[in-house]
Amino acid sequence: MSAVRADQLAVGFVNALRGAGLDVAVGSSVNYYQALGAVGLERRSSVYWAGRATLITEPDDIEVYDRIFDTYYRGQPLVVTPVVEVAQPITLVVDDDGDDEGDDDDGGGDEEPSDPSLMLRWSRQEVLRDKDFADCSIDELDEAHRLMATMTRIGSTRRSRRRRAHRRAGHPELRRTVRAAIRTGGEPVRRCYTVPGERLRRVVLLLDISGSMETYARALIRFVHAAVVGRRRVEVFTIGTRLTRITRELSSRDPDRALRAAGGAVSDWSGGTRLGDTLAVFNETWGIRGMARGATVVILSDGWDRGSPEVMAEQMARLRRVTHRLVWVNPLKATPGYQPLAQGMAAALPHVDDFIEGHSLRSLERLAEVLDGDRAPASRPPGITRSGMSGTGAV
Repeated sequence: MSAVRADQLAVGFVNALRGAGLDVAVGSSVNYYQALGAVGLERRSSVYWAGRATLITEPDDIEVYDRIFDTYYRGQPLVVTPVVEVAQPITLVVDDDGDDEGDDDDGGGDEEPSDPSLMLRWSRQEVLRDKDFADCSIDELDEAHRLMATMTRIGSTRRSRRRRAHRRAGHPELRRTVRAAIRTGGEPVRRCYTVPGERLRRVVLLLDISGSMETYARALIRFVHAAVVGRRRVEVFTIGTRLTRITRELSSRDPDRALRAAGGAVSDWSGGTRLGDTLAVFNETWGIRGMARGATVVILSDGWDRGSPEVMAEQMARLRRVTHRLVWVNPLKATPGYQPLAQGMAAALPHVDDFIEGHSLRSLERLAEVLDGDRAPASRPPGITRSGMSGTGAV
């Protein structure tokens, strides 16, 4: 068999792995190509481990990798060829997984290509993570909903009033220490300690279901459902022209059943918007009385409000005084040139700790990180402070 170049060897082997059902990312293919250039092609073991280290991410794939490696490299002459200097330009052929039937029937299959080609594959999930929900097709939304179901790590912990036992450090616990000393003749051989315990911090989600949020609300409610079934101490309300609690309806692990129950409980879906008034009802009935105290409250809304901006500002201030963290998720924030000029958004923003996007899977992953306490509060648009707003007007 004639000698082959390292790039052709790498591309052919990656295609063979993909044909066997392994999901090899584009970045892994590039790393494999660079690894071959680093370790050389003289030793078959070096070629094996270069691919094993760069192309395999799951232990279950090792058996398939070994089988394809033995089949592909059996009798393949491995020679050293320069991989840095390329005499001819490399043509990048992007494989978009389309159905291009008949492309290979042109009668030119035996002709050598004029330029070496490197086949690249794009990951649909990576593209989908940054795609706006409003631009997604039905199939893409279904895939996004499936990925949302994996976002179960939502919310941080807080120090509990209850203490838990610790064997080596903390506050001395005399009762257990004395009880243990009785069994050893009165000598406190084993000392007992306690440390502060932790419990999940309550998360309250307020989802805007007005007409202006309809496109995003139907996608965000799947994220809300994943939060309810993924952990304890999560409360969900819908806000529009009225306030509706749907925590119980979303408690079913079957998403279709949960959404049908929530749809039956909500009577103002795709209606008007009176955010300030509904926040007043939440504060008086649930929030100030205890549900929002020390909790992380997330408002998922575009900020359009037909009510009074003074009412919105007053209710947001009341809510902020009792919450641990107040987060506003606005899908419109990702729009180029966006400014928070809507009267509801302008009145609420000075009281918000985190102001983030909510238009894609990537933004929801960022929201999960914010709620988990792994990052500092997101920055506000220029000219906006907690104490007030300057440089922007309200419309």
